[in-house]
Amino acid sequence: MIKKTILLALLLFTIVMDTEAQQDSTANTKPGQKAPSFTCKTLSGKEYNIDQLKGKVVMINFFATWCPGCNQELPELEKDIWKKYRNNPDFVLLVIGREHSREDLVSFAAGKNLDLPFVPDPGREIYRLYASKFIPRNIVIDKNGMIVFQNSGFTPKELVEIEKLISENLK
Repeated sequence: MIKKTILLALLLFTIVMDTEAQQDSTANTKPGQKAPSFTCKTLSGKEYNIDQLKGKVVMINFFATWCPGCNQELPELEKDIWKKYRNNPDFVLLVIGREHSREDLVSFAAGKNLDLPFVPDPGREIYRLYASKFIPRNIVIDKNGMIVFQNSGFTPKELVEIEKLISENLK
């Protein structure tokens, strides 16, 4: 009886947490909505205007260098998504350092041996268009400029789902 009660409690907790994740009150955007406009520049100097990326699948990852979940996620993101799609002309990845300067990100990338397209966002100008808090945060935008996925937190399972979504949207 105790095992059944514990199992039921865990099941209810999982359902509540899953529902809460789907109804993220800290997100300023939602799937089905046009992606908010912004312009940014990667550490390599490449400039992007989100409104000019129609026809491309865009993944945005918001992170901070001090965030444990982000530090778990970024090497996986590089291995499972960036290395697979980096040469696809219809895919853009933007890894945006919330509250980080260019110098912060250069040092972080070198120290972690990461080759991701990092973008500084020292004043949260880009981040606040999409959310009010919580990182890591991922957003996938389809070729029509519409948000098709967003989440916060990191699980390897969600990264697999994101990769499948990117693959489907690139077809």
